[in-house]
Amino acid sequence: MVRTQVQLTEEQAQAVKRMAAERGVSMAEIIRTGIETLVQAQGKPTKEELRRRTLLAIGIAHSGLGDLASNHDEYLAEAYEG
Repeated sequence: MVRTQVQLTEEQAQAVKRMAAERGVSMAEIIRTGIETLVQAQGKPTKEELRRRTLLAIGIAHSGLGDLASNHDEYLAEAYEG
């Protein structure tokens, strides 16, 4: 591990101390966990981005079947049988 020093506001320090005491771990462990969460989330799309992508995907595929919405279960069963 690399030793480093950070400065926290009084409120942040109290919150980290409280969380550490509740979980029975050190303040350093709480800070490491927070940093790891941020690192893992980096590059992942936000909920807003996922929603935008989903909305863009609606209607991009055409089945050619006029009754697909009402008979999708039958078509799906047929696809798995064949």
